[in-house]
Amino acid sequence: MTRETAQETAQIMTQEKGPGQWAVIFTSRRAAGDNGYAEAAEKLARLAEGMPGYLGAQSVRNADGEGMTVSYWESLEAIAAWRAHPAHVAARARADEWYESWSLSVCRVEHTRVHPFPSASIRFNPQRAEGL
Repeated sequence: MTRETAQETAQIMTQEKGPGQWAVIFTSRRAAGDNGYAEAAEKLARLAEGMPGYLGAQSVRNADGEGMTVSYWESLEAIAAWRAHPAHVAARARADEWYESWSLSVCRVEHTRVHPFPSASIRFNPQRAEGL
């Protein structure tokens, strides 16, 4: 991520968000072996970016395989549409193969503050954030 892109992302991420934006928080502990996970995760990230209502995502994972991905959505309907996407349905069917454990929470985001600016691991689609 270039410095300019990081600054643009920080500007978007620090704008106050109003009611109606939603976060899906997925925490997990990876199982041993890749088993096609990396390829599937990259494919799903690209697909999500094209979904109506998708606003962006943040993802981190430590060396022990514990991780968290937070995706941001305009509405619960947008989240439901992503959950019903055939590629996402197929990926969820492989969860036992890829994860020792996982949890999922859906939360309303009232506002966001970021200091000093987001890391390069954040994927954020500024075109989807217009008007927030």
